[in-house]
This record gives sequence, structure tokens and C-alpha cells, in this order.
Amino acid sequence: MAPAPALPRLLSAGVWPRPPRPHVLRATAPGPGPPSIATPGGAAGPAVSEPQGGSRDADLQDRILSEPLRHSDFFNVKELFSVRSLFDARVHLGHKAGCRHRFMEPYIFGSRLDQDIIDLEQTATHLQLALNFVAHVAYRRGIILFMGRNRQFSHLIESTARDCGEYAHTRYFKGGLLTNAPLLLGPGVRLPDLIIFLHTLNNVFEPHVAVRDAAKMSIPTVGIVDTNCNPCLITYPVPGNDDSPASVQLFCELFRKTIVRAKEKRKQLEALYRLQDQAGASAQGPTHPPSPGTPARLGVGHSS
Repeated sequence: MAPAPALPRLLSAGVWPRPPRPHVLRATAPGPGPPSIATPGGAAGPAVSEPQGGSRDADLQDRILSEPLRHSDFFNVKELFSVRSLFDARVHLGHKAGCRHRFMEPYIFGSRLDQDIIDLEQTATHLQLALNFVAHVAYRRGIILFMGRNRQFSHLIESTARDCGEYAHTRYFKGGLLTNAPLLLGPGVRLPDLIIFLHTLNNVFEPHVAVRDAAKMSIPTVGIVDTNCNPCLITYPVPGNDDSPASVQLFCELFRKTIVRAKEKRKQLEALYRLQDQAGASAQGPTHPPSPGTPARLGVGHSS
């Protein structure tokens, strides 16, 4: 025990002693029944158990969320595109060699007529990883935000987001909109779980402000990076042409198909698991014995 003069010193310093808390002890029950809790008054009551419906729903959600993690390509996004389709959409065409960013050199296949050519083999690998991540976020009902500052593709980006039930921002992006969201948009606002950049540069060929803000807020990003872009702050960079209408339309179509496929897969698994649970419950039959006043049912093959 502390000496007696210590209490006045604590009170004078503004530190108040914590009131004693009653100890809650579990009493060991001899039978198979649920354990009881000993209260300070001496009366023992049954332990509060979790309802079976809530635990069943939690187990169902856990099965639904853990199933895609057991497969490398659960949503089969590899079949959505090929190197040939990327070539036909002119994804391999980059900018002039003088505009090349030094961090994009590992993704460049070569140069022809002073124009950089992007390696489509690396593009296909990075695109598959990006689409797989987008599918997992959509499967878990995350908020996906499409962003781009090229006015030529504003309507295309907004239409893509509308078709897959997500959000888009193609206008001027105010700095601090992600970092100061509670102050600018109000308390309790939810930030996006994933941001897809169809263009990582703004109208004056400077890095998009949202790329930096998303990195500060640890928001994962997927971005189409051309040969004049900086891929360092993008979580899943996809080297490719972000200026040609054919290439941008291909990327938008791939993102739309991936998100829609993931959401449909979620609905199918939920319906499948619920049917399995109902079939298992009906096969087990009633678990509660009949009450004493209820006559027992006669089985098949028995006489009264």
C-alpha cells in the first residue's frame, strides 16, 4: 500500500484516485450447461450468449469474403483482353523521346521515328494485376472513384462510372479535398476506397493533385501512365497510351466489365451460400424436443 501522505499530494496535483471496480469471475459449472457469472451481490446468472442468427450471418459473410482470396484470378479478368487487343487500340504508342520521364524507362520497348514504344507484355501483366485489384474492391462493396482531367474524355469517364454504379470526378480538383475532407465536406464523410486515374496529368501536363493527396491518405490508386508520367505514387501503374480515344475507350470498357463482373459474382455467391445453409438446416431437421403436452408424430412404418 502507498503511504498515507501520498493521497493529499495526488489530490493537490489534480489526479483523482480511480474508484474500485468489482471483479467479475466466471464460475465453473459442473454440468454441460452454459457458464454463469458471479456478480458482486453473490447471485449467479447465466452468461449472455450471442444469438445464433447473428453468428450465422457473420459466418456467411466471412465465407463470402474469404472465397476470392483463395484463387489467384477468381474473377477471370485475364480473358477480358489480350496483347493483340492492346495493340489494336494503340496502347503501345507513347510520346516523343524528349518528353520521356526517367521513371518510365523500364516500361519502354524502344523508340521509332523519335517516338517511344511501350512494352505491351509489361502492360498486360500490370493491367491484369490492376483489374484483379479493382474486382476485389468492387466485390467487397468499396467506393470506386474515376478521375481524369482531359476534357475530351470527360463524358466517357462519367458514363463508365454511371454504368457500373460508381463515381467520377472530371472537373477541377481542389487541393486538400481528400486530406481535409471532414473540414470541407462535413464530419462523417467517407473517402473512396479506390481511385482510378485515366489520366495522371492535368491540363497543363502537371501531376494531378489527387495523386499526391491519395498517397498522403493511403488510398490505393490505379493509373494509366504514359511515357511522360511519373508512376511512383500510383499503387498499380499501367503503362499505356492515355491520349488516343481508342486506348482510353478500351481501358474504360475493361474497368466497367471488371466492376460489373465482381458485383454479379458477389450476388451469385450470396445466393449460393444461402441456399446451401437452408438445405443443410432442412436436412438436420428440428433440434428442439417436443413439449410434454404435444403428442409425438408417428413415423413411416409404425402403427398406432
